[in-house]
Amino acid sequence: MDVLYFAWVRERIGLPKERIETSAATVTELVEELRAREERYAVAFEDLSALRVAVDQQLTDFDAALAGAREVAFFPPMTGG
Repeated sequence: MDVLYFAWVRERIGLPKERIETSAATVTELVEELRAREERYAVAFEDLSALRVAVDQQLTDFDAALAGAREVAFFPPMTGG
């Protein structure tokens, strides 16, 4: 599965995108796997209320299922301007 990081999430992790193998059933489980990898992931995913997530380019919640998903993207909330 491809995992994409945008804005300050990308800056904290140091990557715009990576391909990972995961056994996570939900986005929350994926986040827990990522947090356990390295400190930079733990820092990026410290406050999930400051993040939004999309699965296969559809905005969703962190309890969304990952079965069959090809892509997960993490980004801060968008603001108008």
